[in-house]
Amino acid sequence: MKKEDLQIAVIGGGAAGFFAAISAKTHHPEAKVTIYEKSDKLLSKVRISGGGRCNVTHHCFDIRELVKNYPRGERSLKKAFGMFSPTDTIQWFQQRGVELKTESDGRMFPTTDDSETIINCLMNETRKLGIGIKTKSNIKSLKRMEGGYELRFHRGGRIAVDKVIVATGGSPRASGFDWLRNLHHEIEEPVPSLFTFNMPNETIKELMGVVAQPVSVKIMGSKLQSSGPLLITHWGMSGPAILKLSAFGARELNVMDYNFKVLVNWTGERTEQEVRDILKTVEDDHGKKKIPNVNPFGLAGRLWEFLLSKLELGDDMIWQNMGKKNINRLVHLLTNDEYQVEGKTTFKEEFVTCGGISLQDVDMKTMQSRKSHGLYFAGEVLDIDGVTGGFNFQAAWTTGFIAGKLK
Repeated sequence: MKKEDLQIAVIGGGAAGFFAAISAKTHHPEAKVTIYEKSDKLLSKVRISGGGRCNVTHHCFDIRELVKNYPRGERSLKKAFGMFSPTDTIQWFQQRGVELKTESDGRMFPTTDDSETIINCLMNETRKLGIGIKTKSNIKSLKRMEGGYELRFHRGGRIAVDKVIVATGGSPRASGFDWLRNLHHEIEEPVPSLFTFNMPNETIKELMGVVAQPVSVKIMGSKLQSSGPLLITHWGMSGPAILKLSAFGARELNVMDYNFKVLVNWTGERTEQEVRDILKTVEDDHGKKKIPNVNPFGLAGRLWEFLLSKLELGDDMIWQNMGKKNINRLVHLLTNDEYQVEGKTTFKEEFVTCGGISLQDVDMKTMQSRKSHGLYFAGEVLDIDGVTGGFNFQAAWTTGFIAGKLK
């Protein structure tokens, strides 16, 4: 076979699919590369991510630290990030005229604050390289043939190709992977990974929009805990602290059927004794002041008042009249405030699942299947997922770039 006869099919028109196709055409310029997308929308997650600004990557350049943000895939990604890291991502976009900026929490966005900048960059690159794009092309089956693969489509028709890169993203149901299971791949059961906690019977929802940071959050009866900013919503609780907990606890919380108690330490990582000492100082220094008027942990005013109202301390009570019993109650509330979670809310188009192709079936240095030669994987179709903050996109760029080498 002459080199220019090489036919490469990339299945999936998202971030990983586009990056894999661009990488494939760059590393194999004579090949014919085509992206097949089942819907009529391309790069839809890129468009809506980060509130329409596209959180491209994260300002974390130490690979040992970077991999800690992946509940699934941490060990396997070490090698991969050594081949294409956040630094490489930044340079790749820079070389194509897209400058990125870093926000205070480390998330990186285009300086335009517009995801269309990233979409236009990827679309321009595919046009420049002559990569084919076919939408409304839903793959029904993938069959191993001599020297390559046969792709069959739901709408009828079939094509023969030499190499296939699967970048179809996560699936909410295991049945979404049946066509890959037919090639003897092990599928890790998919369950939601990034979600907010619903608290239908908790009055704290009345404080929607209030942010507390940093807080420490634990799931009662488990070892799960995380810290960071917490956002109170009209459903319950969200924000990085909760989303991180939902990612690292994805499987455990699924087993609990999303019904559990969460403990919030509103003072961050402070111990009960540290909180007690601070309250003692307040008592000594501000004894004659009303309790609501001294907010020693800098909590949002509405949140501080809400917590005090839970203890039913009168608005007129002053600090020196608190007494040991009330101080103990306040210490416990600030460090172990308990809320009942009943259900979750996932971000529909932005959903992230854990689960997918088992990493034992994939050579992470090449992204090639260990079960089927000439078949590669990229992005969330793999059992890899990151916490919020640009980590899922970084995994998509990295795995797409490596898969496209077709090593």
